[in-house]
Amino acid sequence: MTRHDPGMGWPAPAKLNLFLHITGRRPDGYHALQSVFQFLDYGDRLDFRLLDEDRVYAEHVLDGVNHDDDLTVRAALALKAATGYPGGVAIRVHKCLPMGGGLGGGSSDAATVLVALNALWGTGLDDDALADMGLRLGADVPVFVRGHAAWAEGVGEQLKPVSPPEPWYLVVHPGVMVPTAAIFSDPGLTRDCSSITIADFLAGRAGNVCEPIVCQRFPEVAKALEWLQDQGVMARMTGTGSCVFGVFETEDAARAACEHLPKVWAGFVAQGCNASPLHRHRKQLRVISALQE
Repeated sequence: MTRHDPGMGWPAPAKLNLFLHITGRRPDGYHALQSVFQFLDYGDRLDFRLLDEDRVYAEHVLDGVNHDDDLTVRAALALKAATGYPGGVAIRVHKCLPMGGGLGGGSSDAATVLVALNALWGTGLDDDALADMGLRLGADVPVFVRGHAAWAEGVGEQLKPVSPPEPWYLVVHPGVMVPTAAIFSDPGLTRDCSSITIADFLAGRAGNVCEPIVCQRFPEVAKALEWLQDQGVMARMTGTGSCVFGVFETEDAARAACEHLPKVWAGFVAQGCNASPLHRHRKQLRVISALQE
């Protein structure tokens, strides 16, 4: 039997915010949110090369990100500090998700580092401990660590597992990067949404309050939303943008629409996943490891 390298090919899936409401502003300046996170079967891929030496570094370069600010490096260092693990790791991210697109790429990469290295280093932390560690890296990291579609409140860290439908999506990136901080600080942003229930969301009584602000500031996002709506499907922006998505009943319908996507935009077709591809990968590696022993 050919032995599989357990450090290779760890998925860091994209997420969609299926809706996003802001219900208030906390004394610390952060916004109180309601949202639903769902994963996609599409995302970045990470490789890990374990080192005997006490060193953590990235073998990739991300545009505009200093090495020491790279969330993958910070996540690995946080796990080392918490567990006292003496060795190190070289990390390589194969980037597919656009930065500043609202798909959670950086947070997903960080979560994959925590989950993967906890397994590869044998540090033995449970998902609760990893999620708490991830929250210090970013508000979206815990949902990727926990690995199930979730109803989110607080700043996005209060998570309740949910199982919405798993349709096919056409995700469109209109070629602009939206700065999250600028959108959340915009004086025109709606910050007093009434709290809703999961039943309200499933009945379609939810939207993304950031859409009007982003569309005003970034006309390409508005054009992409309009184009998706012209395909006859529900279209929405994820997070604070810039990516938008259309909901399709079948893969064939989503791919047919993608074939007509304007050439100036990028896009991909993916299925919604309530169980994260990251956790499926971890489970598969455990099975492979048991068979090889």
